[in-house]
Amino acid sequence: MPPHREAREAKSGRGGPDRKPGRTVVEERDRDEGPDGGRGRGRDESRAVAGGGRRVPWYVALPITLALIAAAFLAAVRLDWLPGLPDIFGTETKDRSGPAVLKSIQDMSRYQAATGNFQVIVDLEKDAKFLPDAIRGNRTLYVGAGAVSAYVDLGRVGKDGVTVSDDRRSVVLRLPHAKLDQAALDAKRSYVFTKERGLLDRLGDFFGSNPGNEHELNVLATQKIQDAAKESDLDTRAEQNTRSMLAGLLHSLGFTSVEVRFQ
Repeated sequence: MPPHREAREAKSGRGGPDRKPGRTVVEERDRDEGPDGGRGRGRDESRAVAGGGRRVPWYVALPITLALIAAAFLAAVRLDWLPGLPDIFGTETKDRSGPAVLKSIQDMSRYQAATGNFQVIVDLEKDAKFLPDAIRGNRTLYVGAGAVSAYVDLGRVGKDGVTVSDDRRSVVLRLPHAKLDQAALDAKRSYVFTKERGLLDRLGDFFGSNPGNEHELNVLATQKIQDAAKESDLDTRAEQNTRSMLAGLLHSLGFTSVEVRFQ
């Protein structure tokens, strides 16, 4: 190469030790720009591949995000996490019950002489074998309120149950002993005080209710009230009230001596 051409290439920066012999400046420029004319695109694509996996498309991420937001909102409303949040899913009570049907009429000859009001706390616990209470099991505290009446059945008084003296001034009454009626649970004053449930029981109540549990609590409360009435002196009080009632009634009819016997 002539000396004057080497000087021009050194001045324009085309020559130098880095350029391989036999390669022109146009070939080196094509190598840097790439085959499609974009400079450095091959390096950008290699960094994108090395940076990680493919991104989730927006038409997939958007429904998932909206579903998560809706689930969180429903959970906050149902579990009352935000007390100030209005209940937009408030329920409306509609009574669609039919009219009551009279099934039968029973004539009564009882004198209801006393009534006892009772209250009992039912502590019902159910545990599962080999599982902790936090997983499976429940415990309910139920406050049951009810009444038991004591009565004297005047319809069982026989012909010899009443003895009147010849001067119609004295009378002797022979009556059956007082008995206890069935306990009647007051639904307005009975309620569930607290209820502890395991995880599996909570899931079961979420998908469906269990009315049998409430029925079992009512039966237990009624039985305990009935047992408490038997241990009380309610029947004795009923006989005393019956004796006082009949004595006052017969004294007003002119009898001076009134004797009431329970047998």
